[in-house]
Amino acid sequence: MIKTILVPATGNDSDAGIFGSALAVARPFGAHFGFLHVRGDANAFAATIMPEVSSGQVVTDIIKRMEEESEEREQKAKQLFESFCQREGLAVAGIQSALPEHSARWLAETGSESYWLVEHARTADLMVIGRPGDDQSAPSDLLEVALIDSGRPLLIPPAEPISALPDTVVIAWKSTPEAARAVTAAMPFLSIAKHIVIATVAEDQATMEEKGASLLKANLRWDGYSASVRRLEPGAQGGAETLLSAARDQAALLVMGGYGHSRMREWIFGGFTQRILREAEVPVLIAH
Repeated sequence: MIKTILVPATGNDSDAGIFGSALAVARPFGAHFGFLHVRGDANAFAATIMPEVSSGQVVTDIIKRMEEESEEREQKAKQLFESFCQREGLAVAGIQSALPEHSARWLAETGSESYWLVEHARTADLMVIGRPGDDQSAPSDLLEVALIDSGRPLLIPPAEPISALPDTVVIAWKSTPEAARAVTAAMPFLSIAKHIVIATVAEDQATMEEKGASLLKANLRWDGYSASVRRLEPGAQGGAETLLSAARDQAALLVMGGYGHSRMREWIFGGFTQRILREAEVPVLIAH
């Protein structure tokens, strides 16, 4: 079940669209939100540059400027949060209590965004994090850190906000533990999908992948789901583009595993990055 969803509230203009996509994910499950804003620690940053800066006044000025910028960003993030909750009729909670579906909490921390995102994500059922955009100020490795270190599934909405979950789920199947965990993480989505497609990309071990896909199809049937298997031939732009094209053609949610560090960077955060994070037209659910 998906009952708690963590969403970063960065104070960027893109937040509103990401909030909307997260609500589209939450609606079918009656999930509750935690909107997390992490404020930079100006004093900690200043301590790291002290050896290089001889003037105490310069350090003081840097701290003051950073605190002003952090305050401005936090206020903007909270305004976007409050406006979104008011517009969508979300009850705002300070502590856990008997609340209607789709309640929201404002969570504020100070320090490293990656650290606090992982800490909060570990106790949530799902993270929803947007793709880096022109106004994205989060660390470039935020998605990778969140996925690998939290142990929780991550849903990345498309660039254009979604108003509802797709009826079709495309599972990018590889015979790996990570792919198996991704299927487990996707079970709530499979339970409400009308169509499930298990897609394999023809590679060196195509026979193994197709056998695994057939076994997954059979076991999904035992769980009460009807699924089909589709073998994809990689196009000129590679397997990643082939998978994304298949998901786009069916307006589907794409489910896939995130692999160990070296393969992760190659498959997800390497050449795949530009396509999946900046241009993919479908939501993507990844589990590590």
